Amino acid sequence: MQKISSNDKPFNKFYMASTPVIAIFDVGKTNKKLFLFDRHYKIVYEKSARFIEMVDEDGDACENLESLRLSVFDSLREVFRLKQFSIRAINFSTYGASFVYLDENGSPLTPLYNYLKKYPEHLHQQFYATYGGEQAFAHLTASPVLGSLNSGMQLYRIKYERPELFQKIKYALHLPQYMSYLISGIPCADITSVGCHTNLWNFEENNYHQWVEQEGVLEKLPPIFSGNEVLPVAFLGNNYSVGVGLHDSSAALIPYLVNFHEPFILISTGTWCISLNPFNQIPLTNEELENDCLCYMTYEGKPVKASRLFAGYEHEQQVKRIAEHFNQNAIHFRSIVYDADIIARLQKTSFVKNKKVNLKESAFPQRDLAQFKNETEAYHQLILDIMEQQYFSTQMVLQGTSAKRIFVDGGFSKNAIYMNLIASVFPGIEIFAASMAQATAVGTALSIHKAWNKKALPNDIIELKFYAHTRRAD
Repeated sequence: MQKISSNDKPFNKFYMASTPVIAIFDVGKTNKKLFLFDRHYKIVYEKSARFIEMVDEDGDACENLESLRLSVFDSLREVFRLKQFSIRAINFSTYGASFVYLDENGSPLTPLYNYLKKYPEHLHQQFYATYGGEQAFAHLTASPVLGSLNSGMQLYRIKYERPELFQKIKYALHLPQYMSYLISGIPCADITSVGCHTNLWNFEENNYHQWVEQEGVLEKLPPIFSGNEVLPVAFLGNNYSVGVGLHDSSAALIPYLVNFHEPFILISTGTWCISLNPFNQIPLTNEELENDCLCYMTYEGKPVKASRLFAGYEHEQQVKRIAEHFNQNAIHFRSIVYDADIIARLQKTSFVKNKKVNLKESAFPQRDLAQFKNETEAYHQLILDIMEQQYFSTQMVLQGTSAKRIFVDGGFSKNAIYMNLIASVFPGIEIFAASMAQATAVGTALSIHKAWNKKALPNDIIELKFYAHTRRAD
């Protein structure tokens, strides 16, 4: 498959001596990036690419695993040739809920199945009937019932639908650990991946759930390594350390835990908008589980209560719809400024703070675009509808805790409409747009700081922009 776009950015061509750096591969659903960070965690090189998706045997869209694999090796060869840099370590962060199934020779047996792939209902019923029912099981594993997004269910499906394939699987590696394996040759599991809505981990016992051993899955999972562990590797004659890889949402939290010690919530925005509260130790309730709350894990193995919205994806799809309706380029919407008058006018009829909210989809896809005067008004309504979901989602992990700050990073942190609205709906909390070059990649680098960097952990890598609460019109 062809690579459809790429972008190389060396940030400074005039180094007098070789600069020690860490290389971080940050793989999202859309963009695949390679960063080099210096010892102050400043980006000194960036390369990005996007790949055309392929389809699996059922015709469902999925990641092009071979293009991704080749890109890792090609990119490393390229940066090792750059004389101004000396690579001391490599680590990986990727989206979660995706397994690579390896045979005894270390070769992938299947495509990288999409975590949105529809899950067979009969297997769903069979699994939960066998292991205590949805509600009890979800409590133990801190995993809402999410079908293929519960990555352990993908292995369960293979066992019962394709037993001959199941027998051939030597190791099932989550995507971050597969990328690490490409370089180290050492199969690893990592708690940030295993502990994230996988149905694999029993949070009460702090171990794999009993079904994992009972179904013969445990023997296909490699040993769990700590997220701050590294493996020695020689590649192209260069010696360096490679990390075991991290789930991207857990990685994005690391810079904030390093820099801030008073209770806070981080809303990490991208394809998913994930509200992470590492200071909430209250057990998940049935209502929270039903509304897509779960627990993530820090790389140190500590639970992080979280709630999720698929809002970034919906935003992308609805911007396309608005752009087409009003004959605009989708890029135009990046520069729309916050208009308090438009919001006040729309709020009178659309925003109800305490009503029951559908977290699967906002109200906007059902709205008739002909009711709006122009694309600016329609776009404000889109963000207002997303904010209705965001308030409800974030409130679930906020309540019962003493968090007085919310940090927003990722795409929506640059969206003035989103930021002003979140300040409006959380008037008693300080709201900050966090400006940090690539939080997920920085967190991934910080996780193995001691393995390559003798300098103290940085305390100045996050720039904050405060958004004051403005009274909402009644």
